[in-house]
Amino acid sequence: MNLKKIWNMVNEARQIPKITIDLMGEQAGADNDPFFQRVAEDFYKDAKRPHPKFPLVGFLEYGVAVNPFPDSHEEWLKSIEGSARRNIKKAIRNGYRFEKINYNDYLADIQEIHQSTPVRQGKMPDELLKGELKPIRNPPSKTNVHDYPYFGVLKDDKLLAYAGCLVAGEMLLNATFFGHDKYKSDGLVPYLFSGIAEYRYQHYPHTVYYVYDKYYGASENLKRFKRKLGFMPYRVIWKL
Repeated sequence: MNLKKIWNMVNEARQIPKITIDLMGEQAGADNDPFFQRVAEDFYKDAKRPHPKFPLVGFLEYGVAVNPFPDSHEEWLKSIEGSARRNIKKAIRNGYRFEKINYNDYLADIQEIHQSTPVRQGKMPDELLKGELKPIRNPPSKTNVHDYPYFGVLKDDKLLAYAGCLVAGEMLLNATFFGHDKYKSDGLVPYLFSGIAEYRYQHYPHTVYYVYDKYYGASENLKRFKRKLGFMPYRVIWKL
């Protein structure tokens, strides 16, 4: 990255809005399985660690991709671009459905999704392309303040896109997601993001911020995709 590009990025970062996101880590340990406190603490440590290129700031401090939740899913839909809304309508029109899933029930479909293309925003890791997919052992959550649900988009009972989300206090993080490359033009991923947002209003109303990793440092195509779904750069002060 050249100096001019770095300088422009720094100037842009100075002007982005600042928010505080409380992960409510103490509550995670008080009334839930210890797994959820560990996950919240691990995320907090990762967010606060020094940025490899800008060591005076946290890794997830400047330029976090966030779409704050408005009062309703209808308003959330208005916050995204028209092309994303058209993608969502196309997926529904073509018979896809969104639902919360049990990850371990769809291991074969998930492996097929991973293997549907060797390159996404970069080369896919060999362990996802070639390794055997293992079941997860996450415990069920006892509250809706901390959780790690999985969601999917299906057609004819076949899983074609999925996401794992970390719910921690005020944050709903889209931690990982993949869509089957063969069906990407059907709008599966925008529909997946919308379905998660709609589910949030019914089950995680205390969450305030929809978070999708970093904005700065992403490729131009990925930045464009994030903007399409309403995710814009913020400076985040994290609380545990």
